Amino acid sequence: MTDTATPPPEESAPDPSETMLSREFLGLLVLAALIGAVAALVAWCFLELIAHLDTWIYSDLPNGLGFDSTPLWWSLPVLAIAGVIVAFAIARLPGNGGHVPADGLNAAPTEPSALPGVVLAGVASIALGAVVGPEAPLIAIGGGLGILSIRLLRPDAPPQATEVIGAAGTFAAVAFLFGSPLIAAVLLIEAAGLGGSKLKIVLVPGLLASGIGSLVWIGMGSWTGLSTNQISISALKLPPFDRPDLADFGWTIALAVVVAVATFVIFRIARGTHRIAVPRPFLVIPLAGVAVAGLAIAFSQAADKSVSEVLFSGEDSINSLVANPGDWSLSALALLLAFKGLAYGLSVGTFRGGPTFPAMLLGAAGGMMAAQLPGFDLTPAVAVGIGAAIASVLRLPLSAVVLALVLTFPAGPGASPLIIVGCLVAYLTSLALSARADAPAPAP
Repeated sequence: MTDTATPPPEESAPDPSETMLSREFLGLLVLAALIGAVAALVAWCFLELIAHLDTWIYSDLPNGLGFDSTPLWWSLPVLAIAGVIVAFAIARLPGNGGHVPADGLNAAPTEPSALPGVVLAGVASIALGAVVGPEAPLIAIGGGLGILSIRLLRPDAPPQATEVIGAAGTFAAVAFLFGSPLIAAVLLIEAAGLGGSKLKIVLVPGLLASGIGSLVWIGMGSWTGLSTNQISISALKLPPFDRPDLADFGWTIALAVVVAVATFVIFRIARGTHRIAVPRPFLVIPLAGVAVAGLAIAFSQAADKSVSEVLFSGEDSINSLVANPGDWSLSALALLLAFKGLAYGLSVGTFRGGPTFPAMLLGAAGGMMAAQLPGFDLTPAVAVGIGAAIASVLRLPLSAVVLALVLTFPAGPGASPLIIVGCLVAYLTSLALSARADAPAPAP
């Protein structure tokens, strides 16, 4: 006999507008604004510490020891020491030293107990020369501070409130780094996979906190703000570009595919290195540091350039790179891509930091090489190279488009459609390569 009983009605999802108009949510907004200011201030301290340590270790200390200039071999012991420090943070402190950059950009919440290890590993990696950026530690620090604050102020807060304030701290720290709440919002929303009613509830306090974070960066009225020019990235100085033609689209697709393939190879190296480092961090990570330093030294001798072109994440040198294309021959650019690409793969597989900024520099260098192709101007080539590299590394196509557009907007809107096409082609190519590599081998 057929069962004709009426199924129970499904429970409707709570209306986000009712939540956002409640007194409790308004209180969370006030707390989010305060956390935004605190997270931005802590982000400034973190970035300033990195900048000053970098200068002291690679310039002041050698001079203090009696060297007229920094010796060519200097980065070898420095990065070996950095590897020991990072290994200690990973093996001996809670939190594994932070998220593994070989896995991409992770916006998952970080427990406050993990913050000492995240800070130690991040500072040692970034300041001492590993090819990683500051965005991942800042995401962890901002989120951890937000969670810590609400647990101290409201121990009985529900998990959703803790998640909201943790996200607000993350928004503020990333907005301070980029000087833009828009970039922070797009990057973190896409990285966290937020959607539906949850997006609205997290987005409002997150935007408020990121606005406060940007305000701390730029200042207000006669207050100058706390920008960190040494480690922040600004819009690139590229020639104006009015509109693309058919050749530009053809070269864009080809460049995006090449960037995606190169990125895939780099991250296969990174994940293989990470697997080797997990059981023996105190051996493998210092050795990886020495290898990164060796690659930088070999590049400097082969290309007659500074070792710093290979070391570090590159956000402080990307503008000078693209603004002075005449200073770089094709062979020097090829050597930079090869040596820094290998150093990048070793660094994200062992050290702790973010994968975004080195990818941007490598994408810009690849774009400068592609600009030698007939009918492909420097501006669209660099813009597509940067966007394709970000899309391939982060697997976040919208964030890649936004970052590339913001970095190249002074050159005009002509490269915009090429950036979109390049990011999508690189993203889809990366997905196809990963799916093919991860597919199980056919049975014999």
